Amino acid sequence: MELRTLRYFVAVAEELHFGRAAARLHMSQPPLSRAIKQLETEFGAALFDRSSAGVGLTGAGSVLLDEARALLERADRVHARVAAAAGTATLTVGILGGGADPAAARLAGAFRGRHPRVEVRVRETGLTDPTCGLHAGLVDVALTRGPFDETGLAARELRADPVGALLRADDPLARGDRLNLADLADRRWFLFPQGTDGVWQTYWNGGAPREGPVVRAVQECRQAVLWNGTVGMTPLGHEPGRGLTVVPLVDMEPSRVLVAWRAGDANPLIRSFVRIATDAYRR
Repeated sequence: MELRTLRYFVAVAEELHFGRAAARLHMSQPPLSRAIKQLETEFGAALFDRSSAGVGLTGAGSVLLDEARALLERADRVHARVAAAAGTATLTVGILGGGADPAAARLAGAFRGRHPRVEVRVRETGLTDPTCGLHAGLVDVALTRGPFDETGLAARELRADPVGALLRADDPLARGDRLNLADLADRRWFLFPQGTDGVWQTYWNGGAPREGPVVRAVQECRQAVLWNGTVGMTPLGHEPGRGLTVVPLVDMEPSRVLVAWRAGDANPLIRSFVRIATDAYRR
């Protein structure tokens, strides 16, 4: 039984879908299915219930999931401790600036508790780079929001936040309890600079070309609305600030909170960070 096979098993157990697990592992589905069948042969027990209704864990599979997570975490901790003893244990984390997230605070505390000798370097970025420096090779892992160009990257969704229209509190549209994108069609929006990730720009512009002032940070978005009466989108859970309000947009997909890293990066600290982040955001 190899650690790699256990990682395959954990991916399927968490996704409960072979296709999604294969995509997460950046491999095709047939070798993943073969690896799981080989694991079941080794244990002499079925680990998954497979039916037309989907994939579920068996009793044996649930036991293995707990044990596999513990083994993989132990293996990553061994790598991290050896690296720390050699003076080489550092992790550079990119964070999308503009809001305090209690789950991120839990993540920071849990990661430090698990890896007290690892030096964490933080690079906070504005809204012009949703990968927080991943594409440029400036960070090891990013705590950010999607969607963006994920070419060459891997990502795990941590949470999905509904979004709303950010408006002045005295805006006529602020009187309702919900809006559609069509209600904002004739309004000026805040925009990101030319060259900003196109997928990201399209999402935050509501899927249509817009006109309006250029912004680079969350506070600039708020000031553009406050001073110019422009509109834009923001997660519903964000405090808009004095003089502003947020009205839910019923026809917009939620904004996904993601942890992302470069595909194929075998750094055990990244794997540990992703697992700890997943736990922290599930609470």
